[in-house]
Amino acid sequence: MTLLDDLALARAAVATADLISLNRFRAQDLVVNTKPDRTPVTDADTAVEDIIRASLHSARSGDAILGEERGTTADSPGPQPGRQWIIDPIDGTANFLRGVPIWATLIALAIDGDPVVSVVSAPALGQQWWAATGLGAWTERAGDATPRKLHVSKVTQLKDAIVNYNSFPGWIDDARETQVRALAMSAWRARAIGDFWPYMLVAEGAIDVAGEADLQPYDMAALVPIIREAGGRFSSLDGDDGVWHGTALASNTLLHDTALALTRKLG
Repeated sequence: MTLLDDLALARAAVATADLISLNRFRAQDLVVNTKPDRTPVTDADTAVEDIIRASLHSARSGDAILGEERGTTADSPGPQPGRQWIIDPIDGTANFLRGVPIWATLIALAIDGDPVVSVVSAPALGQQWWAATGLGAWTERAGDATPRKLHVSKVTQLKDAIVNYNSFPGWIDDARETQVRALAMSAWRARAIGDFWPYMLVAEGAIDVAGEADLQPYDMAALVPIIREAGGRFSSLDGDDGVWHGTALASNTLLHDTALALTRKLG
C-alpha cells in the first residue's frame, strides 16, 4: 500500500458518504438528538460515519479507527502507533441541521499520530479538497475539468492579512479573550467563518491565518495534510505540532510565528 492507495480509498469512501449526507440535508424528517456535551447529532452523522467505517475496515482491517460518533477501535482515543483513520462524518452539524451549506465530511489517515492523508468533502458547496504527504494538495469544484493545485498566500505582514477566528466565545472559554482580540485587531480584516472552511481557504490562499480553541482531533486531522502540502503550517494556538492539543492555528507559514506571539496563553 502507498499513500496514493490510501488517498484513493478515502476519496471512494467519501463519495459514498456524500450521497447519504446530501440526501438527508434539509430533509423534513431529519432526526436530531443532543449528545452529553450538549452538541447536536443527526441521523445523517451516524449513517455517514457507519458507511465510512465499513469501507475502511473492509479495505484496511488492521487499521485503528477513531470517529466522532462511534468512538475508537483502539484501547484509547489518543494517537496510536501505526495507522489510524480519523473521521468527522459531518463537520458543521449545526449548519447541516439548520440548512446552511457550510459542512463537510472529513477523513484522515494518521501514522504514528501524524496525519499524512486527508479528504475534505463539502457536497452542498460542490467542492472537495484532498492531500497526501509528498503528493501536493488539490481541490476540485463540481463541473471542473481538472483539479487545481493549492498554494497558500504570500502575505508577510499581519497588518495586510485576513485572519479567521471562528467562535469568539470559544476563545473566551479557553481563557484567550485577550489573545483573540489582539489577533483580530492586528489584521487587515478579521472573519468568523466556522468549521473546516476557513482552513481550506488558507490552503487556497484566500485567507492568511485561521485559528480557534475547543477542538477535537477529528475536527483537525483532515485539515493538516492539506494545509501542509499547500505550503502552510499547522499547530496548536500555543505552537505544539499535531492535532492532539485541543486548539488549532493554520497559516501561510510566513505569518505563523507572528500569529503565535499573539495567540499563546500568557505565561
